[in-house]
Amino acid sequence: MATHPKRRVESRVLLNTGHGKGKSSAAFGVMGRGWARGWKVCVIQFIKGGKWKVGERKLADHLVPGWHVLGDGFTWESSDLDETAAKGRHAWEVAAEKLASGEYQLVILDEITYAISYGWVRVQDVVDGITGRAPRTNVVMTGRDAAAELIDIADTVTEMRKVKHAYDQGIGALKGVEY
Repeated sequence: MATHPKRRVESRVLLNTGHGKGKSSAAFGVMGRGWARGWKVCVIQFIKGGKWKVGERKLADHLVPGWHVLGDGFTWESSDLDETAAKGRHAWEVAAEKLASGEYQLVILDEITYAISYGWVRVQDVVDGITGRAPRTNVVMTGRDAAAELIDIADTVTEMRKVKHAYDQGIGALKGVEY
């Protein structure tokens, strides 16, 4: 592997993908670091809906005023897929505005890959929004099965791979660990 001379950039794009757990949790770790550095942070959640009681949201209520829960849950739980898709498109419209605004040093696009793979948002629109973002806006994207175009524009891509998971042993989710 070739090493490159170190250079500074104004912002970075990170992508957490793969079928293992921890993609969003890793993004929220970056959120905590950014907040600790005085950054203004914005989180856009494309899938998780307002009825979810997740631990990261409770933390963010104290740290991050720009938290937008715009999804309505998993698609297999949806009673109206057209409404679910419309919410996904709306979430991207909000995200695109936040990325371009220059108001935030960090924008987290939680589960953006699903909005693309479900056809709610065109991958090129996301690529254009991220590459055309305000200069000092860092971006973290999360979700399984990231499109090649997202991998191409990211500075750092981490693939989470499940080796073993409690769910596979019949153990349910634990508050504080999984949510």
